[in-house]
Amino acid sequence: MTKNTILLFKFSIFFFLISCNSDNKITETYFGGKIINPKSNQVVLYSMEKVIDTFFLDSNNRFIGKIKNANEGLYHFSHGDENQYVYIEPKDSLMLRLNTWDFDESLVFAGKGAERNNILIDCFLENENDRKLFYHFNKLNPQGFTNKVDSLLAVKMITYHEYVQNHPNETLGYREILKTALTYPIYARSERYPYINTKYTEDGNFPELNKTFYNYRKNIVINKDSLMYFPPYSSYIRNYLYNKTYSLGHPPTKKEYSSKFTIDLLKIIDKNITIEQTKNAILRQTIISHFFNKSSCNIDGEAFNTFYTLSTNKKDKELITRLLNDVKSVPTHKKLPNFKITNYNNTSHDIFDVIKNKSTFLFFWSSEYVSKAYIGKRMSYLANNYPNINFIQVKIDGNTKDRIQKIDIKNQYYLNSDSKAHQFLSSKMPRSILVNKQGKVINAYATISSRNLNPYLKELNEN
Repeated sequence: MTKNTILLFKFSIFFFLISCNSDNKITETYFGGKIINPKSNQVVLYSMEKVIDTFFLDSNNRFIGKIKNANEGLYHFSHGDENQYVYIEPKDSLMLRLNTWDFDESLVFAGKGAERNNILIDCFLENENDRKLFYHFNKLNPQGFTNKVDSLLAVKMITYHEYVQNHPNETLGYREILKTALTYPIYARSERYPYINTKYTEDGNFPELNKTFYNYRKNIVINKDSLMYFPPYSSYIRNYLYNKTYSLGHPPTKKEYSSKFTIDLLKIIDKNITIEQTKNAILRQTIISHFFNKSSCNIDGEAFNTFYTLSTNKKDKELITRLLNDVKSVPTHKKLPNFKITNYNNTSHDIFDVIKNKSTFLFFWSSEYVSKAYIGKRMSYLANNYPNINFIQVKIDGNTKDRIQKIDIKNQYYLNSDSKAHQFLSSKMPRSILVNKQGKVINAYATISSRNLNPYLKELNEN
């Protein structure tokens, strides 16, 4: 199962001495490595949402950092637009090597703490491969699905027990993380099965499940604070909450979530998630994602009021209020308000001089909410499929260094601090505005990731 760690890379003698020094008086933990084809000059290490340290690459694209009094547990590091999880114990000397062109597949660890992290990466990669299996499993009847899942879980547990047997000194904390990494992606897909299966049935209804289908839930703790930021666990929790909401009698969702479904989901979150910080985060993510999925200016007032009632986070409520005010600031079927955008030669232009009576898709973005890599891939796809639309990308609070690679720089702009566009972008959240040849808005709050955007694009492309 674990990667071939013979692929250990060349570290300096300094790194070697760190790994070999077992003096009990040393309380430092070391984290370092080499980045091939770096996307930035730094690696940032986090514990949950908290930044632990920022490590800068040297002239050889290496970095090394020392963490004092490190707590055992799950961390994650980011570089450029990518991130991955690591499990760190005190006195580890964990060194990584990766190529950003193939981030996860190329990632390998060496040094003290390497084995436990290499198998976690293997779990992540196998989970990606398992997606293909579930494409077929989801078409089966409930018993057939359960049989396949049980067989797959048995294989995962063999891997777990073999690793624990060969590494008897691993802590209970790490064992829990390893078991979660191996099994929870399967549990998460089991929660999604009833909904996905409806796409392959003639009547489109949920399958009838026997009483034992969810037996695995007996072994799951819903409110595990230390795991809430671990994707296998958080993905399971999200799927579990949606499944519980569907079980109230809601039909399978076709295009967008109904107002009643969103309200019931928010209440299910409030009832089942007892960790206040986590509850607030999921409430915020849910109300925003459901609004974005609509890809229109239609505001579900009752759902937003439910969010305001259940959330106890003042900043989240302020963010949502700014979002709603932004929506109302650009009316549909009215002429787009004028504002200035700046190109990467640092020259400002009125927006109507840029769109020049063309059907235009304006995408305003912030790196806080969406990565450059995703924008580049998604916008290139949309531009190829809708050739009669002028696609313009505008960075909120940008500068001359914020361009997106692989997209024509002539279609990229940013906003200076005095641009009037900030009046309808106060939340800083991604926003797309579709404008016809007459300069009128046909959709004032679209989302590039939503399938519900397609009818608007088709209309704009044909007119």
